[in-house]
Amino acid sequence: MRPRSLALAAAIAVLPLTAVSLGVSTAQAATPNAAPRVSLPNTVNPAVAHSEKKGDVPSEQQISVSVSLKLRNADALDRFLAAVTTPGTPEFGRYLTPEQFTARFGPTQADVEQVKTYLAQQGLTVSDVSANRQVVNARGTAAQISQAFGTHESSYVDPQLQRAFFANDAAASIPSDLAAVVQGVSGLDNHAVRKNRLAQPNAAAPGAIAPNAATASPSGMSPAQYTGAYNLTKTGADGTGVTVALWEFDGYKSSNLTTYDSQYGLTGPAVSTVSVDGAGYDSAPGQGQGEVELDSEIVRGAAPKATQLVYEAPNSDQGEIDMANKIVADNRASVISISWGSCEPDTTAASMTAVDNAFKQAAAQGISIFSASGDDGSRDCTRSTSGSTVKAVDFPASSPHQTGVGGTNLKVGSGNVYSSESAWSTAGGGVSTVFSKPSWQTGTGVSGTMRTVPDVASNADPASGFAIYTAGGWQVYGGTSAAAPLWSGYAAQFNQKAKAAGQPALGEASPRLYSVANSSSYGSTFHDVTTGANQDFSAKAGYDQVTGWGSPVADALTTALLGGGSTTPPPGGCTAAQLVNNGGFETGSASPWTASSGVVDNSSSQAAHSGSWKAWMDGYGSAHTDTMSQTVSIPAGCTSAKLTFWLHIDTAESGSTAYDKLTVQANSTTLATYSNANAAAGYVQRTLDLTSFAGQTVTIKFTGTEDSSQQTSFVIDDVAVNVG
Repeated sequence: MRPRSLALAAAIAVLPLTAVSLGVSTAQAATPNAAPRVSLPNTVNPAVAHSEKKGDVPSEQQISVSVSLKLRNADALDRFLAAVTTPGTPEFGRYLTPEQFTARFGPTQADVEQVKTYLAQQGLTVSDVSANRQVVNARGTAAQISQAFGTHESSYVDPQLQRAFFANDAAASIPSDLAAVVQGVSGLDNHAVRKNRLAQPNAAAPGAIAPNAATASPSGMSPAQYTGAYNLTKTGADGTGVTVALWEFDGYKSSNLTTYDSQYGLTGPAVSTVSVDGAGYDSAPGQGQGEVELDSEIVRGAAPKATQLVYEAPNSDQGEIDMANKIVADNRASVISISWGSCEPDTTAASMTAVDNAFKQAAAQGISIFSASGDDGSRDCTRSTSGSTVKAVDFPASSPHQTGVGGTNLKVGSGNVYSSESAWSTAGGGVSTVFSKPSWQTGTGVSGTMRTVPDVASNADPASGFAIYTAGGWQVYGGTSAAAPLWSGYAAQFNQKAKAAGQPALGEASPRLYSVANSSSYGSTFHDVTTGANQDFSAKAGYDQVTGWGSPVADALTTALLGGGSTTPPPGGCTAAQLVNNGGFETGSASPWTASSGVVDNSSSQAAHSGSWKAWMDGYGSAHTDTMSQTVSIPAGCTSAKLTFWLHIDTAESGSTAYDKLTVQANSTTLATYSNANAAAGYVQRTLDLTSFAGQTVTIKFTGTEDSSQQTSFVIDDVAVNVG
């Protein structure tokens, strides 16, 4: 029976696990337990091989780590990601909610508990688990970390960067019974940092930032020039109703953004910050301030009415992984713009895989990601440990589940029309050494089995740079840092047009862009950049490893992506969508549900179907009524609308008489009634038809009524309304 005190459970924060003392000595453990262990490949930072070891990390030094968990049903996920971006398939555009993704492909709650238990046994404190269950973060001393992961933490100096750091000397390991669950461990070193991809004219070295003096008035390329040249002014869209997430490791000043808007007559929703892992740079932005303000201002210029969320995270492996997972779990944005990265050889593959897994979730949810390809050409490690002799590409631009954006020099004619374009000499591009060539990367003329970068391009050369207002003055900035947000602004425009046309959002952009590029409409939808080169690759007709397929002809590209038809919604059109918000209750609160006190609950007395939270109605063993409701609007043209939810009924009643009841209603219509007589050991998925409500605003309401004796619990999770 459920005690009434549990009604307060939803309001009580989950306390961290208490560390279990194992009597670890002050020295780092050389080997942990005698139990069989499995090595985790790609968990040693490549800088260790090039750096000078200085000694041991003090055993009491605190270290934070991120344990990444494996996704499930990998083959089924790959099939779904291919189908959801392919017009004509039944899955096309039928994107998943975060709850649906986690239920089908994410780690299970049992997986999470297994990892948490092990970490606690090693004396580590679990600080948090990502909402999508892909990451377990923990903290402990160097001695405890060494024992948990079979490592030894040492102090090093990187001679290339002249920077001290700590790192594990050899690959991490875990007990063999965790091998099926754990993908990798990040945070065992603090060497890797993400660099912005921003450049200014007359920099001391290719791709470097020069301390140019700010000016009182703008002198670089204006929004009217680049939106005119790329036909962004001809799409009939401005980003209204679309949200873009900016991926940042520094902060900004709102006053600089408003000065930019005022200069160019731009109006739109105010920019807001979302903190990750407690990061908050806005009160005192650092050296990356220009990057953040560049990103925001370019998106504003391309899609002025789009909502911008600036996600700010610590500049570390753990910060990057946590930011990726928070953005997709929040599911507030349909476009992500990334202008920070690191060269592949200087980054652990374990960390890159953890981020890429979050990108897979983004693709499944219909989120487009555009990443700067780097500003050091085909030698992306030029300013880092591996050095300029190594051919390398930038991550995350090399991930196969986002779109890498290269750089050009754009010339704009009078009337803000496109004049010409050539490859920027230090635009990032080349061949990944980590990721295999995805199935959609066809028609490139590049042999081999590995992914090539970039996919597309736009203006990035600081010689044809953008006017940006930052740190109280006007600057001219370039870099692929500018190209990525420009394409993100285009994607915001497209998503607005797609919604109006009754079509799905762009989602994972590359498969669809390659499809257009390999069609007869390529010449009218892209500016094919055929001149210029970086260190190892030359621009040429069609695809190349400096500019990809080229820059956008935005209006024609939009028409092609929409199928060549009208951008006016057809009569009775319907966009396939899932309409319920917080259907898995994983926000830890009821909103936007209206619910009785205590219904949204994470206590262990009744398990959730997925995640940690669920809606627990009744269960008191006395006369009681609980309600829960949410209002959705079902589009008029939808020929299918289904309410689905997972229901577990637990009861102390006996027999087939219905004493306690759960009623499900749509407005005043009763869709179904369940009772103690339907009790079962586990969850059962229920599906109810809402098609007759097309064109109406509908309040979905659950009402649980319990009589005066013998408890019945109605436990509901993963509620969805899917229309199509």
